[in-house]
Amino acid sequence: MLRRLIGFAVTLLLAAAVIFLLLDLLPGDPARFILGINASAEAVAALRTQLGLDAPAHERFLGWVWGMLHGDFGVSVTQRAPVAALIAERLAVTLPLTLIAMAISMAVGLPIGILAARRRGKATDTALMVLAQTGVAIPNFWFGMLLTLLFAVTLRWLPPGGFTPWQEDGWAALRGLIMPGLALALPQASILARVMRTALVDVTGQDFIRTARAKGMTLGEAVWRHGVRNAFLPVLTILGLQFAFLIAGTIIVENVFYLPGLGRLIFTAISERDLVLVRGATIVLVLAVTLTMLLVDLAYGLVDPRLRERRA
Repeated sequence: MLRRLIGFAVTLLLAAAVIFLLLDLLPGDPARFILGINASAEAVAALRTQLGLDAPAHERFLGWVWGMLHGDFGVSVTQRAPVAALIAERLAVTLPLTLIAMAISMAVGLPIGILAARRRGKATDTALMVLAQTGVAIPNFWFGMLLTLLFAVTLRWLPPGGFTPWQEDGWAALRGLIMPGLALALPQASILARVMRTALVDVTGQDFIRTARAKGMTLGEAVWRHGVRNAFLPVLTILGLQFAFLIAGTIIVENVFYLPGLGRLIFTAISERDLVLVRGATIVLVLAVTLTMLLVDLAYGLVDPRLRERRA
């Protein structure tokens, strides 16, 4: 665990350095880039002082990192608000959306993968894998538009877009995240189903499955009691990658459904050239991805006790 935590800290530090280099040390003046070429020299100089661009690069980087360690991500140039507060407000949308999409993905993908593995080589297996491949190929934003036509325009069961704050109406907020969650979950459930099927097919050829069947278990019982847990290690890896992808890759879907999430915040910050906000939001995404992978790595020992023994 100590080695993983050290690697986690080093990864964040390297990511912060890369983000700083890309946004602060590229050719050109960031203040001039933000204000435009027609801005006066006095306005550019004032913004450079506000952003701390008049200090040496190493001092600016260390000051940025030190501020983040204390929860200070700077102040948005365009919105005139603390970046940390803006990110926290948008995470209240993006994080529940990610959890909803993950729950749908697991609820759909895992049973399909298990069923396909149990029906290996039969028509059911082929049909399910064709559906899974189709789900991977469908863009989630296009699927989201189809969901809008069905559930919002035709059936009028769900709102077509927008978001009601949780404190105003929790049920309305949840309803506003269902269609985006489904759109995000479709390709992830398809990938999860294929990985689960492959892992279970590999496991069913192992000696302990043959032993369980020799003791009188059917193939389905042996797979369910012994195969699923042994096949879960690669599935756990995919789940970690999917969660990291969802929390960092919701920009398009959030714009399709007009959700005020973190992805849309980054999109707006880029279009408005708010580099302070882009930098802060990007490092938060890096933190979410690296933290997710750290938790997945530590969870390996819980799923497979042999890894704990090997490390010991």
